[in-house]
Amino acid sequence: MRPTVLCFSGLDPSGGAGLQADIEAIGQSGAHAAIACTALTIQNSQQVFGFEATSKELLLAQAHAVVGDLPIQCVKSGMLGTTDNIAALAEFLREHPEYRYVLDPVLVANSGGSLGDQATLVKAFVELIPLATIITPNTVELRALTGEQDLETATQKLFEMGAKAVLVKGGHEQTADYIRNVLYVDGEFVAESHCPRLAGEYHGSGCSLASFIAGRLAMGDELKIAVQHAETWLFSVLKLAETPVPNGQKIPKRF
Repeated sequence: MRPTVLCFSGLDPSGGAGLQADIEAIGQSGAHAAIACTALTIQNSQQVFGFEATSKELLLAQAHAVVGDLPIQCVKSGMLGTTDNIAALAEFLREHPEYRYVLDPVLVANSGGSLGDQATLVKAFVELIPLATIITPNTVELRALTGEQDLETATQKLFEMGAKAVLVKGGHEQTADYIRNVLYVDGEFVAESHCPRLAGEYHGSGCSLASFIAGRLAMGDELKIAVQHAETWLFSVLKLAETPVPNGQKIPKRF
Protein backbone atom coordinates (compact mmCIF):
# COMPACT_ATOMS: atom_id res chain seq x y z
CA MET A 1 0.00 0.00 0.00
CA ARG A 2 1.05 3.60 -0.57
CA PRO A 3 2.73 5.41 2.33
CA THR A 4 0.12 7.17 4.47
CA VAL A 5 -0.16 10.66 5.95
CA LEU A 6 -2.37 10.93 9.04
CA CYS A 7 -4.00 14.36 9.06
CA PHE A 8 -5.43 16.07 12.12
CA SER A 9 -7.77 18.60 10.52
CA GLY A 10 -11.30 19.96 10.46
CA LEU A 11 -14.20 19.38 8.09
CA ASP A 12 -14.90 22.26 5.69
CA PRO A 13 -18.37 21.74 4.16
CA SER A 14 -17.36 23.71 1.05
CA GLY A 15 -14.57 21.26 0.27
CA GLY A 16 -12.10 24.06 -0.35
CA ALA A 17 -9.96 23.70 2.75
CA GLY A 18 -9.56 21.42 5.75
CA LEU A 19 -9.61 17.67 5.50
CA GLN A 20 -10.88 17.58 1.92
CA ALA A 21 -7.96 19.73 0.81
CA ASP A 22 -5.65 17.38 2.73
CA ILE A 23 -7.08 14.29 1.04
CA GLU A 24 -6.85 15.74 -2.46
CA ALA A 25 -3.36 17.21 -2.04
CA ILE A 26 -1.92 14.09 -0.46
CA GLY A 27 -3.49 11.95 -3.16
CA GLN A 28 -1.86 14.13 -5.80
CA SER A 29 1.49 13.79 -4.02
CA GLY A 30 1.31 10.02 -4.49
CA ALA A 31 0.58 9.11 -0.87
CA HIS A 32 -2.61 8.01 0.90
CA ALA A 33 -4.48 10.26 3.36
CA ALA A 34 -5.98 9.11 6.66
CA ILE A 35 -7.96 11.59 8.77
CA ALA A 36 -8.45 12.24 12.47
CA CYS A 37 -11.18 14.91 12.36
CA THR A 38 -10.60 17.74 14.86
CA ALA A 39 -13.80 19.71 14.31
CA LEU A 40 -16.97 20.16 12.31
CA THR A 41 -17.06 23.69 10.96
CA ILE A 42 -19.92 25.80 9.66
CA GLN A 43 -18.49 27.57 6.66
CA ASN A 44 -18.69 28.07 2.95
CA SER A 45 -15.92 29.05 0.55
CA GLN A 46 -16.12 32.67 1.69
CA GLN A 47 -16.73 32.73 5.44
CA VAL A 48 -16.55 30.77 8.70
CA PHE A 49 -19.70 30.97 10.83
CA GLY A 50 -18.72 28.65 13.68
CA PHE A 51 -17.42 25.22 14.64
CA GLU A 52 -17.78 22.38 17.12
CA ALA A 53 -14.55 20.71 18.13
CA THR A 54 -14.07 16.99 18.53
CA SER A 55 -13.32 15.88 22.08
CA LYS A 56 -9.73 14.95 22.93
CA GLU A 57 -10.84 11.36 23.59
CA LEU A 58 -12.59 10.98 20.25
CA LEU A 59 -9.71 12.59 18.39
CA LEU A 60 -7.16 10.18 19.86
CA ALA A 61 -9.49 7.22 19.29
CA GLN A 62 -9.63 8.07 15.58
CA ALA A 63 -5.86 8.30 15.35
CA HIS A 64 -5.19 5.13 17.29
CA ALA A 65 -7.69 3.21 15.13
CA VAL A 66 -5.50 3.56 12.04
CA VAL A 67 -2.10 3.11 13.69
CA GLY A 68 -0.94 -0.39 12.87
CA ASP A 69 -3.63 -0.71 10.21
CA LEU A 70 -2.09 1.70 7.71
CA PRO A 71 1.58 2.38 6.79
CA ILE A 72 1.77 5.83 8.38
CA GLN A 73 4.96 7.68 7.54
CA CYS A 74 4.00 11.26 8.30
CA VAL A 75 1.51 13.31 10.35
CA LYS A 76 0.09 16.67 9.25
CA SER A 77 -2.02 19.05 11.30
CA GLY A 78 -4.15 21.99 10.26
CA MET A 79 -7.09 23.34 12.26
CA LEU A 80 -6.93 21.98 15.82
CA GLY A 81 -9.45 24.37 17.35
CA THR A 82 -8.85 23.81 21.08
CA THR A 83 -5.99 23.51 23.52
CA ASP A 84 -7.25 20.02 24.39
CA ASN A 85 -6.81 18.94 20.79
CA ILE A 86 -3.33 20.45 20.65
CA ALA A 87 -2.43 18.54 23.83
CA ALA A 88 -3.92 15.35 22.37
CA LEU A 89 -1.83 15.67 19.21
CA ALA A 90 1.32 16.36 21.24
CA GLU A 91 0.60 13.23 23.28
CA PHE A 92 0.13 11.19 20.11
CA LEU A 93 3.35 12.49 18.54
CA ARG A 94 5.39 11.73 21.64
CA GLU A 95 4.04 8.16 21.47
CA HIS A 96 5.19 7.96 17.81
CA PRO A 97 8.51 9.78 17.43
CA GLU A 98 9.14 7.75 14.26
CA TYR A 99 6.59 9.82 12.31
CA ARG A 100 7.65 12.96 10.49
CA TYR A 101 5.30 15.83 11.27
CA VAL A 102 4.18 18.86 9.24
CA LEU A 103 2.66 21.60 11.41
CA ASP A 104 0.44 24.09 9.59
CA PRO A 105 -0.37 26.47 12.49
CA VAL A 106 -3.91 27.42 11.47
CA LEU A 107 -5.32 30.23 13.60
CA VAL A 108 -7.94 31.86 11.36
CA ALA A 109 -9.48 31.11 7.99
CA ASN A 110 -8.22 33.10 5.01
CA SER A 111 -11.62 34.85 5.04
CA GLY A 112 -10.89 36.01 8.59
CA GLY A 113 -13.31 33.67 10.37
CA SER A 114 -12.36 32.32 13.78
CA LEU A 115 -11.11 28.74 14.08
CA GLY A 116 -10.50 28.95 17.83
CA ASP A 117 -9.42 31.52 20.40
CA GLN A 118 -6.22 32.83 18.85
CA ALA A 119 -4.42 33.98 22.02
CA THR A 120 -5.10 30.65 23.76
CA LEU A 121 -4.08 28.59 20.74
CA VAL A 122 -0.83 30.54 20.29
CA LYS A 123 0.25 29.65 23.84
CA ALA A 124 -0.66 25.99 23.33
CA PHE A 125 1.24 25.68 20.02
CA VAL A 126 4.48 25.99 22.00
CA GLU A 127 4.07 22.29 22.85
CA LEU A 128 3.90 21.24 19.18
CA ILE A 129 6.68 23.38 17.73
CA PRO A 130 9.62 21.20 18.92
CA LEU A 131 7.85 18.05 17.65
CA ALA A 132 7.52 19.23 14.06
CA THR A 133 9.75 18.25 11.16
CA ILE A 134 8.68 21.49 9.48
CA ILE A 135 6.33 24.36 10.36
CA THR A 136 4.56 26.20 7.51
CA PRO A 137 3.26 29.54 8.83
CA ASN A 138 2.13 32.42 6.68
CA THR A 139 3.52 35.73 7.86
CA VAL A 140 0.38 36.58 9.86
CA GLU A 141 0.67 33.29 11.75
CA LEU A 142 4.42 33.71 12.18
CA ARG A 143 3.98 37.10 13.83
CA ALA A 144 1.13 35.81 16.02
CA LEU A 145 3.12 32.77 17.19
CA THR A 146 6.19 34.78 18.13
CA GLY A 147 4.94 38.26 18.99
CA GLU A 148 7.60 39.68 16.66
CA GLN A 149 6.86 41.92 13.67
CA ASP A 150 10.16 41.64 11.83
CA LEU A 151 10.05 38.41 9.85
CA GLU A 152 13.70 37.46 10.32
CA THR A 153 13.44 38.04 14.07
CA ALA A 154 10.16 36.13 14.24
CA THR A 155 11.62 33.17 12.34
CA GLN A 156 14.65 32.98 14.62
CA LYS A 157 12.35 33.11 17.64
CA LEU A 158 10.57 29.99 16.32
CA PHE A 159 13.93 28.23 16.31
CA GLU A 160 14.52 29.41 19.87
CA MET A 161 11.16 27.78 20.68
CA GLY A 162 12.48 24.46 19.34
CA ALA A 163 11.61 24.52 15.63
CA LYS A 164 13.67 22.31 13.34
CA ALA A 165 12.62 23.77 9.97
CA VAL A 166 10.32 26.64 8.96
CA LEU A 167 8.77 27.51 5.61
CA VAL A 168 7.70 31.17 5.78
CA LYS A 169 4.90 31.76 3.26
CA GLY A 170 4.81 35.30 1.91
CA GLY A 171 1.37 35.50 0.36
CA HIS A 172 0.08 38.01 2.93
CA GLU A 173 2.94 40.46 2.39
CA GLN A 174 2.48 43.58 0.30
CA THR A 175 4.45 42.51 -2.74
CA ALA A 176 2.28 43.46 -5.69
CA ASP A 177 3.72 41.24 -8.40
CA TYR A 178 5.17 38.18 -6.67
CA ILE A 179 5.06 35.92 -3.62
CA ARG A 180 8.27 34.97 -1.83
CA ASN A 181 8.53 31.86 0.35
CA VAL A 182 11.65 31.17 2.40
CA LEU A 183 12.82 27.84 3.84
CA TYR A 184 15.01 27.74 6.94
CA VAL A 185 16.48 24.60 8.52
CA ASP A 186 18.16 24.59 11.93
CA GLY A 187 17.99 28.37 11.99
CA GLU A 188 19.81 28.76 8.67
CA PHE A 189 18.54 30.02 5.32
CA VAL A 190 18.29 27.10 2.88
CA ALA A 191 16.22 28.24 -0.10
CA GLU A 192 13.71 30.77 -1.33
CA SER A 193 11.17 30.67 -4.11
CA HIS A 194 9.31 33.34 -6.05
CA CYS A 195 6.13 32.95 -8.05
CA PRO A 196 3.91 35.51 -9.78
CA ARG A 197 1.08 36.79 -7.59
CA LEU A 198 -2.19 35.56 -9.08
CA ALA A 199 -5.29 37.74 -8.93
CA GLY A 200 -7.80 37.13 -6.15
CA GLU A 201 -7.90 35.24 -2.86
CA TYR A 202 -7.74 31.46 -2.49
CA HIS A 203 -9.56 29.15 -0.07
CA GLY A 204 -7.42 26.22 1.07
CA SER A 205 -4.06 27.10 -0.44
CA GLY A 206 -2.18 26.77 2.86
CA CYS A 207 -3.80 23.42 3.68
CA SER A 208 -2.94 22.16 0.22
CA LEU A 209 0.71 23.18 0.37
CA ALA A 210 1.36 21.69 3.82
CA SER A 211 -0.41 18.46 2.90
CA PHE A 212 1.52 18.03 -0.34
CA ILE A 213 4.76 18.52 1.59
CA ALA A 214 3.63 15.84 4.05
CA GLY A 215 2.77 13.52 1.19
CA ARG A 216 6.14 13.90 -0.43
CA LEU A 217 7.90 13.38 2.92
CA ALA A 218 5.88 10.18 3.32
CA MET A 219 7.00 9.14 -0.16
CA GLY A 220 10.64 9.56 0.88
CA ASP A 221 11.63 12.99 -0.40
CA GLU A 222 14.30 14.99 1.40
CA LEU A 223 12.75 18.06 3.04
CA LYS A 224 13.98 20.71 0.59
CA ILE A 225 12.87 18.62 -2.39
CA ALA A 226 9.44 17.99 -0.82
CA VAL A 227 8.95 21.75 -0.38
CA GLN A 228 10.01 22.50 -3.95
CA HIS A 229 7.66 19.86 -5.37
CA ALA A 230 4.80 21.22 -3.26
CA GLU A 231 5.35 24.84 -4.31
CA THR A 232 5.45 23.92 -7.99
CA TRP A 233 2.30 21.81 -7.68
CA LEU A 234 0.41 24.46 -5.70
CA PHE A 235 1.07 27.19 -8.26
CA SER A 236 -0.25 24.93 -11.01
CA VAL A 237 -3.53 24.22 -9.18
CA LEU A 238 -4.03 27.85 -8.16
CA LYS A 239 -3.79 28.89 -11.82
CA LEU A 240 -6.74 26.55 -12.50
CA ALA A 241 -8.75 27.58 -9.41
CA GLU A 242 -12.50 27.85 -9.65
CA THR A 243 -14.61 30.78 -8.41
CA PRO A 244 -17.88 29.75 -6.68
CA VAL A 245 -19.06 33.35 -6.14
CA PRO A 246 -18.22 36.34 -8.37
CA ASN A 247 -15.31 38.29 -6.84
CA GLY A 248 -15.12 35.72 -4.00
CA GLN A 249 -12.38 33.40 -2.85
CA LYS A 250 -11.30 30.75 -5.34
CA ILE A 251 -11.03 27.03 -4.67
CA PRO A 252 -7.82 25.38 -5.95
CA LYS A 253 -8.48 22.80 -8.65
CA ARG A 254 -6.38 20.05 -7.11
CA PHE A 255 -7.27 17.48 -9.80
